[in-house]
Amino acid sequence: MGGGTPHECLRENTRAGAGADVVPLHGEIDLISAPLVAARLDALSAAPCPDLVVDLREVDFIDCSGLRVLCRTLRRVRQRGGTLRLIVGDGPVLAALRLADLHHAFDVRSGMTEGVTRHEGLGLPRTGTGGLAGCA
Repeated sequence: MGGGTPHECLRENTRAGAGADVVPLHGEIDLISAPLVAARLDALSAAPCPDLVVDLREVDFIDCSGLRVLCRTLRRVRQRGGTLRLIVGDGPVLAALRLADLHHAFDVRSGMTEGVTRHEGLGLPRTGTGGLAGCA
């Protein structure tokens, strides 16, 4: 844990389709890197109706600090009338979400298709119900 520098988990944001901000992350999201991830997600969720897609498929490790950042982002996005989707695959992030019983709190997707838009969504099966119960 914490093997690289904190900024190594951040990659360039992309904008997909009609406005969804796609935030690809990789490496480790832990006590060291979580503040940088939080700052990026805070900036992207500051406007009204943010539409965020956080791609976590290349994250090798996430601890409670990283989960806290995701919960905080979910609350911020919902308070502003927006949406947050997590792309997790079958790796360690999904395992951590399940272990913390947070997989139902998020709109969790297994992969991302082309054409992510505010109106079309990701067009993929969901593993969560999108509730906020685990992130109170």
